[in-house]
Amino acid sequence: MMARDFEPGAKCPLDGIRVLDLSRLVAGNMVSLALADFGAEVLKIEDPKKGDPLRDWQETGPANPEGVSVFWKVYARNKKSVTLNLRSDRGREIVRELVRGCDLLIESFRVGTLEEMGLGPEDLLHINPTLVVIRVSGWGQTGPYADHPGFGSLVEAMAGYAAKNGFPGQPPMLPNLALADMVAGLWGAYAAMVAIHEVKVNGGAGQIIDLSLLEPLISILGPDALTYRITGEVPAKTGNRTSISAPRNVYRTRDGGWVALSASIQSMTERLFHAMGRPDLVDDPRFRTNLDRRNNVEELDRMIQEYVEKLSLDECVEYFRKMQVTIGPVYDISQIVQDHHIVERGVLVELPDAELGSVPMHDVLPRLSGTPGRLRTPAPGLGEHTDAILARLGIGAAARAQLKKDGVT
Repeated sequence: MMARDFEPGAKCPLDGIRVLDLSRLVAGNMVSLALADFGAEVLKIEDPKKGDPLRDWQETGPANPEGVSVFWKVYARNKKSVTLNLRSDRGREIVRELVRGCDLLIESFRVGTLEEMGLGPEDLLHINPTLVVIRVSGWGQTGPYADHPGFGSLVEAMAGYAAKNGFPGQPPMLPNLALADMVAGLWGAYAAMVAIHEVKVNGGAGQIIDLSLLEPLISILGPDALTYRITGEVPAKTGNRTSISAPRNVYRTRDGGWVALSASIQSMTERLFHAMGRPDLVDDPRFRTNLDRRNNVEELDRMIQEYVEKLSLDECVEYFRKMQVTIGPVYDISQIVQDHHIVERGVLVELPDAELGSVPMHDVLPRLSGTPGRLRTPAPGLGEHTDAILARLGIGAAARAQLKKDGVT
């Protein structure tokens, strides 16, 4: 894994963009992470006592007895932590002062909470007419479900993802990662830059971005709504197969490994049959076309499995790649961190860490040739930058000490 140092003063393409992040947990943090990695100054507003709940997402065990927050170390990199008690009048006043110098505000409170605080978007836009406000919620700011709890797991269930994930005859399967939040976060970062471009380049006004977790996740289901309209059938769970093409599955090798193989175009399927020593299958009526293969997928998978299980994992991957068949090993994280392609490209980097010595995490992405993002600072301690940011507002040392004593910061 590539060892890297942080680059505190590195020039980045979003230098000068300032973000006030009032959100909690994954989706809002994904938005601000994507922007922070490319130079935006992200002021992460946290509760003085508890901080962002993401700090409590820990992996415990013999090697991590103190429960170090691995999620916080990744999602909070390149950000500044400012503690403010938003339940206090003075805390909300400071937010209003900060808003004057910000381009973007991110929030993920229960729908209506920002208005109850006197920090509704209309109030904020009155203070700063060019401010962009991203409102993250489970279901959106309007509609019958607007005030329902919006955790990602519920969204993954109601967006249709769980129903089509998993194997036929088995229960619906939720993802074991924060999929809805991550997808929404990426859409949110894109929307933020569209809105900021409108302000900075076109001279437009600030605006409100209503970012639900529901709609981005529905968008990745592709044409399911159209398929249902045309066929009247609900797309079924297919396990590792796909209803679009065959073959596409995972197959077990002689030594207990697994490979993923996809031959989704005709030329690739023919290449596969030749590689298996079965050129006769090209004209076999059971497998001649993609539709034929889909209709006879059980038999096709059985034949591929019988061939693959004669080879070790390394032999299988090497041979099929040599034959230009699309195949790859099924990795877990222990294999990912050792793969020579991932290592050579620096997909994961090793960064210095005060608690653990060093920590691995994904590098900035995507890769830009002329204006790349940078890993500039590690995830901050709770309230690490409060003094510096308040001083920027002209709040003196004595006043800052009083704010801390009063529980505002």
